[in-house]
Amino acid sequence: MRLSMIVPVALLGLFAVGCGGSDTPDPNDPSQQNQYANGQQPGAYNPNQYQQPAPTAVTPTPAPTTVTPAPTTGASGGSPATPIAPAAAQVATLALQGLAASEAPGMQADGAPFAAQFQEGQVLEQAINIEAGKCYSVIASGVGVQQLDVQLVLHAAPLPPQVLAQSNGQGATAILGGKANGCFKNPLPIGGPGKVIVKATRGAGLAAAQIYKK
Repeated sequence: MRLSMIVPVALLGLFAVGCGGSDTPDPNDPSQQNQYANGQQPGAYNPNQYQQPAPTAVTPTPAPTTVTPAPTTGASGGSPATPIAPAAAQVATLALQGLAASEAPGMQADGAPFAAQFQEGQVLEQAINIEAGKCYSVIASGVGVQQLDVQLVLHAAPLPPQVLAQSNGQGATAILGGKANGCFKNPLPIGGPGKVIVKATRGAGLAAAQIYKK
């Protein structure tokens, strides 16, 4: 009876060994040596076995740079004044009519009057076509401006602006080419683009100007 029970048990042991069903870890197995070294059982979850990839650094896109254009300045320098309708500067334009009779006799208005609100040092530019053989005068009058100046400038690009004539009086009235000095006559046989520059050299306020020619 004892012998018959021992034989089946021995056979079961041999069957388990032959099928490789033993759960006993083999310390000589290279695949299990790292787990033995870390004090872990073979087949146990190892949190260091799978590592998360390092986060990728994202370089922020720089904001676009806004470039602000520099204000245009005249030949005499200064930032632009604020143009206004001549009707809004009527107190100044009325003075022009009275001055034209004495300072520009026999001359005709070249275009309409132009006006602006000035801060000290600001300029107002008016384009003009300087015709061949024509004679020009410019009259300007201001209210609140203590010193007003006028220039006639030849502006034929790519050449730099060239001052052809300018006023030389004092106060809020500026006259270029009046009866004292005579109108400015273009000595060239051809015309060219130019501009009239009115500048509030000292003080602030309204000013209007008119170009005359003959």
